[in-house]
Amino acid sequence: MTVPLVVGIDGSEASLEAVDWAVDEAVRHDVPLHLVHAAATEDEARDLVAVASERAIRSSSAVKLSSEVLHGDATSALVDMGRNAFALVLGSRGLGDLAGLLLGSVSLSVAAHADCPVVVVRGGAEHRAGRFGSVVVGVEEGEGSGTAVQFAFREAHARGCGLVAVHAWSVPVGNPGPPGLSGYALQAMERPPAQVLDDALRGRAERYQDVPVSSEVVEGSARQALLAAATDADLLVVGARRRHGHVGLQLGLVNHAVLHHAPCPIVVVPQI
Repeated sequence: MTVPLVVGIDGSEASLEAVDWAVDEAVRHDVPLHLVHAAATEDEARDLVAVASERAIRSSSAVKLSSEVLHGDATSALVDMGRNAFALVLGSRGLGDLAGLLLGSVSLSVAAHADCPVVVVRGGAEHRAGRFGSVVVGVEEGEGSGTAVQFAFREAHARGCGLVAVHAWSVPVGNPGPPGLSGYALQAMERPPAQVLDDALRGRAERYQDVPVSSEVVEGSARQALLAAATDADLLVVGARRRHGHVGLQLGLVNHAVLHHAPCPIVVVPQI
């Protein structure tokens, strides 16, 4: 049985925008769409689910739709659902979040604990509607980006668009290296930044030969590089390493920054 794309709804406008985005994604990948609401009272839950379901059907009559009401903590309920989901889709803000928060507490907590990719639907209508024809993926040194790169290729293939792979690097603080060497030369003494990208893309690019790929090596802040690239993107994909000996993922400073500030929908993909 095909695992569903799961959307968390709470009646907020952000969660309804997440439903709109998820309908397109479910049809694009030919997977069922499952709406989930965690609530204390049954009457309130039925009304919210009905509104979201009607919106989904208006967006596309082709979507295979189901819904479910869960009782209890929203974060725990969604994380549980994510154990058997194509991905979890959430709005950037919930009804209960304080004014001024850039990202809802439930969305952030789910992104840090889910076993499947978590999409936080951010940005204006043009970014949510996929009008730019570009998927951006962040590539880091090591093995942490492998699953994210695979996810990004699959998304670009399904959307019929290009993929932009971004790797940012900088010379470690306190490691000036031999005198007279540039920053790039210092980094290249360990592993050339361009090689990091080539290694991450190798094999996957051969599998998805229909996906145009461009690579960006940026000296400086990974946060700034990813946010800049996402300005003209339909989707930003980042990876997250699992925490050794603990439940959940290592959402570092870069992941936190893009979750709070990305100008387009963003996906956090756990490392497998």
